[in-house]
Amino acid sequence: MRSIMIVLITGTSSGIGLSAAVQAAEAGHQVVATMRDTSRADALRAASPDIDVRQLDVTDGDSITAAIDGVIRDYGRLDAVVNNAGAGHIGTVETDSVDNFRKVMETNFFGVVQVTKAAMPHLRAARGRLITVTSVGGVVGQPFNEAYCAAKFAVEGMMESLAPVAAQHGVTVTVVEPGAVASEFVANVGVDVETVFEAAGPYAPQLKAYVGRTSTSFSGAQTPDEAAATIMEALTAEQPPFRVQTSDWARQFNGVKLADLDGSAVQKLTSGWIS
Repeated sequence: MRSIMIVLITGTSSGIGLSAAVQAAEAGHQVVATMRDTSRADALRAASPDIDVRQLDVTDGDSITAAIDGVIRDYGRLDAVVNNAGAGHIGTVETDSVDNFRKVMETNFFGVVQVTKAAMPHLRAARGRLITVTSVGGVVGQPFNEAYCAAKFAVEGMMESLAPVAAQHGVTVTVVEPGAVASEFVANVGVDVETVFEAAGPYAPQLKAYVGRTSTSFSGAQTPDEAAATIMEALTAEQPPFRVQTSDWARQFNGVKLADLDGSAVQKLTSGWIS
């Protein structure tokens, strides 16, 4: 890889995406930091004024094409893409809507598909890197996360299948799997929790237990900067792994699933969150 890379990152208005953009810029790379609403770029610009902030909505194919074409027009190449944009969601299939499932898939899965599809010709030309932030929820299915985990499982399956094909053309594919990252869990999911409890019907007691447990785990989580450091390692390592976790907790948690041939260990673990 070149010592100075042209790096496009999605979902950079906050959290891991913001931290990854700042760290990549501080390392000397030309960062094109994208977000759906560029009016939310103040924190990013304050942290690193040299970052090139552009609009990109991962659910809008025209927006994706315009952003990537603009990078090629202005910089001549694209060396790396970090698929980071995504959104959380809680609910269970009986009481949730099919439309909500579709919306979650549109952002978290099809958004990744569209950005990757548009970027691949340029990554092939640069023999570049495709890094996708998934989640431990892309490995371990979790209560009240059916839609979210389905999307993240799909991303992991797509990238695991793409990796050997892309490698034949010089493109390295990596998935980065964070666990809990310090944030306000309920706010990040974007729901009014009392409304969700009321809509949960017979599942309300289990949902309350899950939200209580998860909110507590998020309060002691790693920082966005710590998670973004793992992205930087994947961006700059000579031979990055396909799958990498951002913390010891994430490694241990995913390890339960990867060694669980009959699924009983995961069921025992996650059932304890809602009982």
